[in-house]
Order: sequence, then C-alpha cells, then structure tokens
Amino acid sequence: MGVQSIVERRANSIDKLNTLIETRTETLALLNQLINMRPFDASEEIQTLLEEFCESLVDYTASAHFQLYRFIEEGRERRSDVSDLAKEIYPRIAAMTRDILDFNEKYDSDVPLDDLSMLDRDLSRLGEVLADRISEEDKIINLLIQARS
Repeated sequence: MGVQSIVERRANSIDKLNTLIETRTETLALLNQLINMRPFDASEEIQTLLEEFCESLVDYTASAHFQLYRFIEEGRERRSDVSDLAKEIYPRIAAMTRDILDFNEKYDSDVPLDDLSMLDRDLSRLGEVLADRISEEDKIINLLIQARS
C-alpha cells in the first residue's frame, strides 16, 4: 500500500469521526434546549423542538453506525485492538440504539402530541442512555486517535 493511499485512508477516518462528533454535539445541544423548556406542554414551540431533536437523534444514531461501527463490522479496521474493543462494546451499543429508536418512535410524529406527561421521565432516561453510549463510543474514538499518534 502506497503512502498516498495510507494518507487518504487516514483522512477519511478523521472525516468520519468528525461527522460523528458533529452530529452528536448537535443532538446534545438540542436535548439541552428541550430540557430547559420544562415543564412541558403541547405548545407549538415544544412540538417543533421535539421534532427537530428526534430528527437529530436519528441522524446521530445513523452517523455512529455508518461512520464508526459499519467500518469495523465490515472488517476494514486493520488494528486488532480497535476491532476487539468494538466487538466487545457493540452489543451494548446495539441495545442503546433500540432505546433511542423507541424514544423516536414515541415522540417523532407528524401529528402533534397532546400528552407530554411522560416526556420529562423519558428524556431523563434517554439522557442516561446517551451518556452511556457516548462513553462507549469515546473508548473506540480514543483508541483510534491514539493509534494515529
């Protein structure tokens, strides 16, 4: 493999990580905005922000899969320490993805939601899931970055 090919592959990996971190940051910012709107009512402002948050949440979840995990799943990651760690944590990530998609299915609707009585509890639970997921993702990201240094 030539030097140019290695440089291009590394640049592509860095772009993927940056995309993941950007979508994650946007999602967390929207989550914070939403939480700051408590107590929740069925206002148009909350409905709009909730819809935007759900879209960002799904984008982030997909980005993590396509920018990080799929690359490893397809066997394109050559460093065994990265592959081994990914295989270890991926089942936990998959379970967290199900929780994220369940939240999205419940709250991302074209029809305005009249009852947001469970939103505070659900956001709290989702925040815990996201914190755990980010912690797991960061293990892989940090290992990827260390391997480049």
